[in-house]
Amino acid sequence: MLPAMWIVGTIVVLGVLLVLGLIVVGIILYLVGIYNSLVTLKNDIDRSFANIDVLLKQRHDELPKLIDTCKGYMQYEQKTLLAVTEARSAYARATTPAEKAQADNMITGALKTLFAVAENYPELKANTNFMQLQGRISELETKIAGQRTSYNEDVNVYNIRIAQIPANFVAGMMGLRPHALFEVATTDREDVQVKFA
Repeated sequence: MLPAMWIVGTIVVLGVLLVLGLIVVGIILYLVGIYNSLVTLKNDIDRSFANIDVLLKQRHDELPKLIDTCKGYMQYEQKTLLAVTEARSAYARATTPAEKAQADNMITGALKTLFAVAENYPELKANTNFMQLQGRISELETKIAGQRTSYNEDVNVYNIRIAQIPANFVAGMMGLRPHALFEVATTDREDVQVKFA
């Protein structure tokens, strides 16, 4: 009788250990899944910002040509041209996504003013180079706006995910923090004011 009870007891203990082992393996696999999804979301944000950065760089490279084209026609608008140049320099100095977003907002505002002022120079508007550059920059602005939307969607999904339980525990262990959205500057929400001396 004793050996039979010992066999039954052993089987029960092995069964409990097997169930506990499966539970532990399941928890580990679940945590690995959370970890992998957080890594994917973080990389999606990096990719989205890199896409914006490529477009910002292209726009940055087009600005000297635009400024040179405008200089001959807009002799009395040096302040406007200087604002574009300063915004371009701010972008060149920017290293973090937040700094690049701020520089982008400066460039966008300066370009809006430049294009608004250019309306008062018929010879400039008739210049083929100016028209091509204005079209190219406008095209880049549209692409940048689309990439901002994609970036903000990726940031939103990431920020929600790292705040949800139990992903927030894994995110805390990984040192993940919420990302800021790529926001439009307050000045971009206002009408462009153009004043002539």
